[in-house]
Amino acid sequence: MQNPPELKYTASHEWLRDNGDGTATVGITFHAQDALGELVYVELPEAGRQVSAGEACVVVESTKAASDVYAPVDGEIIEVNPALADAPQTVNDAPFSDGWLFRVRMNKPAQQAELLNADTYTAGPGAA
Repeated sequence: MQNPPELKYTASHEWLRDNGDGTATVGITFHAQDALGELVYVELPEAGRQVSAGEACVVVESTKAASDVYAPVDGEIIEVNPALADAPQTVNDAPFSDGWLFRVRMNKPAQQAELLNADTYTAGPGAA
């Protein structure tokens, strides 16, 4: 699966989609979910929580392991994906769309410039 070029990426395999209104949607990459295997549980943060870039804020558990997911930017969690409570495997099935994890109101939208573009992520941390 290709990494969508409109997204930004972290070296720790999160993606960020700028929603154009000061908020962003965050998830994990195809590479990350593929390495983890079938997800069986997702522990999401509470709406209203303040996060800093690089801070662990989600735990995903698979049949293989549990792993932290990190905030790619500073901000306030404004929404979490309610579908994941009953269907965590949605992250495996559609990591760049229906399998999103949370939305954040970015404190510093300019932090996106520090993230990787699709080509850099694919050639580096996301190399298969």
